[in-house]
Amino acid sequence: MIWTVSTFCSHLFCYINATLTGGAFPFLRSFTPVVFSSIVVLQPPAMSPSIIIVLAVLTGVTGSPSVATSPAAVDATAHPNSVVEETEIFGWQVSVEKEAEEDAMATGELNPNHYPAQRAAKVVQHYLNVQYGSPFRLFGLHKVHSGNAEDVADSGRKYQLEISVQEIINNTTEKCSAELLFGRAGEQRSSQVQVSCEELLKTSTDAQEDALFRKYQMNQSLLSAENLPDSYGHMEPDHQPLWHLGIVASSSVMLKESTENTLYNMAQVANIIQLASDNKQVKFDCHVLLHEMVSQEIIHWKLLFTWSPPDGVKVLQMEKLPHCHDCKVPPNTN
Repeated sequence: MIWTVSTFCSHLFCYINATLTGGAFPFLRSFTPVVFSSIVVLQPPAMSPSIIIVLAVLTGVTGSPSVATSPAAVDATAHPNSVVEETEIFGWQVSVEKEAEEDAMATGELNPNHYPAQRAAKVVQHYLNVQYGSPFRLFGLHKVHSGNAEDVADSGRKYQLEISVQEIINNTTEKCSAELLFGRAGEQRSSQVQVSCEELLKTSTDAQEDALFRKYQMNQSLLSAENLPDSYGHMEPDHQPLWHLGIVASSSVMLKESTENTLYNMAQVANIIQLASDNKQVKFDCHVLLHEMVSQEIIHWKLLFTWSPPDGVKVLQMEKLPHCHDCKVPPNTN
C-alpha cells in the first residue's frame, strides 16, 4: 500500500521525525535538516503496520509545466507542475511524484487550471493595471475559463484566453476575451496584449481621484510610508491609495519582465516617498518587492513614477536592485 504524504502530512510529521531521529532507521537521520519536495510512505503488506519505511525524494524545478501524462497515472489532487512516475526501489514498485521538466511549450487547447494558461492570464492582469489602474481601480485575475496556445513563425507564441477579471476595489467581475503574444526567448520586449473588458471600465472614479489628487497637492509635508502591508498584513486606511499606486506602478515592471516561464505577484511596498513636483502631477520614489512564484524569489525594484487623474500612473524610471539572499516572502502576495 502506498500513501502520499501531501494529503495528510500534518498528521505524520511528528511520527516521521521521531522515526528518523531516534527510531529504527538511523541511516536516514542525515535527511532531517532538508525540505522534502515529495515524500512517499511505503507499508509492505507482510510487515507490521508499526514498521514504516520513509523515502524522501528530492527533486528540482526546471522550466514551466506542460508534460502530458495519461489520466490513469495522475492523482487528481496533484500539483499542476508535477507528473507521477513508476520506479523500483529496494525491489518495491512505487509511484513517485516528480516535478515536470518541460522540453516544449504546450500547444493547442490548455487546461485552464494549469500554469501555462494561468501565467498568460496573469500577464493580462498586469496589462489592465498598466493601462487603466489607479488608486481607486485595480484589476485581478478571477478565473481562467479556457485557453489555447500556438506557435507563430518568427514572432513567438500566441495565447487566446477566456477569463474573468475582477475590479477589486468596486468588487465587479466581467468575463473578458484576451490575446497575447510572447516573444521568442531572448527577445527584450514586453508581451503584446489585446483584451476586451468594456464593462469594467464604465465605473467612473473621477470624483474620488480628483479629491485624492488635491489632497496630495495640498499636504503641508510630503507623504511617506513603509511596509505596505506590514508583517501582519495590515496597513493604515490612509495608506491604501499609496499601496494601490505601488501596485499599478509595479505592474509596468511585471508586464515587462513576464515570460512563459514566470508568474509575478506584487508582494509589498517596502517604502514610498512623495517628491516635490509641479501642480500637474504628483511624483513618488518607491521601493517594491515582487514575488516570482516559479523560482520563489523576492525581487527588489526601485521605481520613480508620477500620477495624475487625467494621465494615470507613468513610470519614469525602473531599476532592479541587487539580489537579496535573506529576504522572506512578505504577506499578501496574491
